Amino acid sequence: PERRRSAPPRVPKEKAKGEAAPKPRQAPTDEAQMAAAAALARMELRPKARLPSSQDAIKNQVRRELMAEAAASEKGLAAEEEDLASPGQAGAAALSVSGVYFICPLTGAVVKKDKKEKHIREAIQAYFSVDPVAASIMEIHTFNKDREKVRVGVETMAKYLDNIYLHPEEEKYRKIKLQNKVFQERISCLEGIHRFFQAIGFETKTLPVPGQGKKSQQTTEEYYVLQEEMLTKLEDLKDYKEQLLSSEPVRAQLDRQLCVFKPSPEAARFELPNDFYNLTAEEIKREQRLRTEAVEKALMLRTRAMREKDEQREMRKYNYTLLRVRFPDGYILQGTFYARESVSVLYNFVREALRDDWLPFELLGPGGLKLTDENLAFNECGLVPSALLTLAWDAAVMADIQASGEEQPASSLKPELLSRVQTLT
Repeated sequence: PERRRSAPPRVPKEKAKGEAAPKPRQAPTDEAQMAAAAALARMELRPKARLPSSQDAIKNQVRRELMAEAAASEKGLAAEEEDLASPGQAGAAALSVSGVYFICPLTGAVVKKDKKEKHIREAIQAYFSVDPVAASIMEIHTFNKDREKVRVGVETMAKYLDNIYLHPEEEKYRKIKLQNKVFQERISCLEGIHRFFQAIGFETKTLPVPGQGKKSQQTTEEYYVLQEEMLTKLEDLKDYKEQLLSSEPVRAQLDRQLCVFKPSPEAARFELPNDFYNLTAEEIKREQRLRTEAVEKALMLRTRAMREKDEQREMRKYNYTLLRVRFPDGYILQGTFYARESVSVLYNFVREALRDDWLPFELLGPGGLKLTDENLAFNECGLVPSALLTLAWDAAVMADIQASGEEQPASSLKPELLSRVQTLT
């Protein structure tokens, strides 16, 4: 893929070297003052971002069994992915990061973005040999993207199972006609649902339609019929229903790809792969032209609706962002984030990397702007698709620490992170 360099953060222009006598500083033009006021107003009007929702952890037993199963069947794939994830590979030497990677919650494997869905599907398929009920429930919740259809389908299925559990003596509740309108519209359309029926003890049977007169003229239809032996395992049936209702989709977790770099003058320079852009190749080319038009737009008096439209478009361009935090001693902490994650996630990311996580600090964005509203998303703060931030310690606390006379470590970062420090190239 074609490598793209993201625009560096805006910094104040320095005076040209070699000038005989610097010109007196001029007051900002009316247009510049108007643009600055408009930018401040837009920052105040930006909506708050939602905190990312959390997902219940996959059961430990599922993880252990699936890791063993997947390790046996995907050894070659895992080796390939390990090579891709290696930051030192020659093919990606010019990139700030080789791509966007995810951690599979079932196998623990780190996989590249374009292989994520395939890996999860194969991992779930591998688990059918271990626990077909759990695997089919994963299929239903993970591979059907319409969440409303899933909700309606599993709730209808739960009613079928409830009827069997509450009325085991009623034969009619143990038979489900496959051509039933409700079954077709709500259940049969879901991927994984038929494997779920088979896993919990239903079998397909062709039965005559009752009330059709002479046997020679009877028509038949397909049914799911619960096997007789399951009537002795009604508690299992109830448990399957609860699993079906309470399960969540299997979602891969974004791998932060945490890196620590030595102090470097190249900290503000970023080379990103196309994984970071939510654009087609043609749209990426258009960005160069659109950036030149941005200067002209800034000088135009535009309506609020026009500004909001442009801001929304800007926010949608990026799915991910690569952020670097420079510490006072020059060391640089790097991680990959969703563009729509909140600033609070970055504060937690930095805090977890500290030797003393209680030390108060604040983060400064490009231009020295303090990131005080931790609920704002990165794309709302202009921290996409990459940005260099600065960490500043609380001055009063640091003064107290110095006054105590205790010997302080060379760096505030954890020793295990410093042990694998890299050189930024």
